[in-house]
Amino acid sequence: MRRVYADYNATTPLDPQVLEVMLPYLREHFGNASSVHVFGREARAAIDDTRVRLAKLLGAQEGEIVFTGGGTEADNMAVFGVVRARRKQGRHIITSSIEHHAVMHACQYLEKTGECEVTYLPVSRECLVDPVDLRKAIRDDTVLVSIMSANNETGTIQSVKHLAAICHERGVTFHTDAVQSFGKQLVNVNDWGVDLLSIAAHKFYGPKGVGALYVRRGTKLDPLLFGGSHENDRRAGTENVAAIVGLAKAAELATAQMGEDQPRLFELTEKLGDSITRRIHGAHRNGHARQRIGNTINFSFEGCEEEGLLLGLDLEGVAVSSGSACAVGSLEPSHVLKAMGLLHELARAAVRFSFGKSNTAEDVDYILKALEKVVERLRAFSTYS
Repeated sequence: MRRVYADYNATTPLDPQVLEVMLPYLREHFGNASSVHVFGREARAAIDDTRVRLAKLLGAQEGEIVFTGGGTEADNMAVFGVVRARRKQGRHIITSSIEHHAVMHACQYLEKTGECEVTYLPVSRECLVDPVDLRKAIRDDTVLVSIMSANNETGTIQSVKHLAAICHERGVTFHTDAVQSFGKQLVNVNDWGVDLLSIAAHKFYGPKGVGALYVRRGTKLDPLLFGGSHENDRRAGTENVAAIVGLAKAAELATAQMGEDQPRLFELTEKLGDSITRRIHGAHRNGHARQRIGNTINFSFEGCEEEGLLLGLDLEGVAVSSGSACAVGSLEPSHVLKAMGLLHELARAAVRFSFGKSNTAEDVDYILKALEKVVERLRAFSTYS
């Protein structure tokens, strides 16, 4: 049976070129980067070089890059770090109702413990935040706004530059979760005007368990972890040198190949979307049709449930998801789709297709045939007609 992986937003395979540059730091160059001897200095040199290279890709300065254990830690560091560093200035934060749980749950925790009041901005049916809503929501005691650059479920791209500018008019720190953006759209912290920005290597063919947080010079940020002066006193813990080296290599490859890869993936998702619309009645496209990262498309299917769709497609050899891999096991429909105003039945009948390097037009044809079969089978056992 043919196997098709169409869940690249969940994770990507490690690029062989990335593995190649990592191996020396898993073997001979194994030193602790905080050690003063030659083994440690070799590790420190690798990290310093990586920081410079990643900063260049982001349009940042090397001292503004903090390496983390992944995108979730980077998001948590941004939210908790700013709120606690600026507690004397205010206790109000703003986020959107479609954020990844790495941001959403952090905000909910701060709300639950009474550390902050949180405003959750609504979104349109196309998954867009209205800048007018943000402007109205900012208060004199607002210390942080965190709005993702591209949604992980629908792929919809927010107007980050405009949103950041609104925040800066009022002196409010702005963070964006760019975990799904980096490598799929041009990310430049100065062009966007953001104060903090999160990325994760495994979303662009790098290793799992490593990410980075851009922190604009002068941005107040308390650390999450304590126990050492690593990362300029911002993130205690012995650095994962091999993973950090892999992050930089993956970031360089993704940036260099983006101009070729993304238009091709956009064509593939459009081909799939057009075919679904024509051949499967009761299919509803979720998210903005054009203002999206090129590899992602999301559909709901009347008369179906997501569990049946995902398991049915898996049995046909097609790997997809209903949304964030971090929400697996939840019986609740996607908070993103609910925020967009979808009926409960449609929010519980959604599939996200996210393509990557290995996908081809033949994969699209295979997915469509499998999808038609699964949808027909599920509807035969429901009251749908």
